[in-house]
Amino acid sequence: MRVVVQRVNSSRVIVEDKIIGSIGKGLNLLIGISKEDTEVDLLYLKDKIVNLRIFEDENDKMNLSLLDVKGEILAISQFTLYGDCRKGRRPNFMEAEGGERAKVLYERFVELLRESSLKVETGEFGAHMIVDIQNDGPVTLMLDSKKQF
Repeated sequence: MRVVVQRVNSSRVIVEDKIIGSIGKGLNLLIGISKEDTEVDLLYLKDKIVNLRIFEDENDKMNLSLLDVKGEILAISQFTLYGDCRKGRRPNFMEAEGGERAKVLYERFVELLRESSLKVETGEFGAHMIVDIQNDGPVTLMLDSKKQF
């Protein structure tokens, strides 16, 4: 499982000209599911994300977590995070999980995030989405449950 984590002042997702999810200060998450992912991957990244110390404290040091600042989450499914561009000019998506299994894992991940008592908004799985992100910092991090980077 891969997640691009962006610290934001605000973020929203639009589907068919309607805002379906919107947050203030917090994290915008772009979430990719691989064919090898299990509940273990979901739990690892949920814990990592809500406890990642990337918000400034009173001394302007990145020392506070999303839980500490009572931030919000916008969780967006992003199949293309598993696009392999090492060969040729067209991404290869062979590692990406698609269809119903990916949807089930994505929804379970969102459920786990909600168990942390934070506001969690979502996009629409499989839909064409417009994501407006006001990145704060900018702070953008890439996480991988298999620790490939």
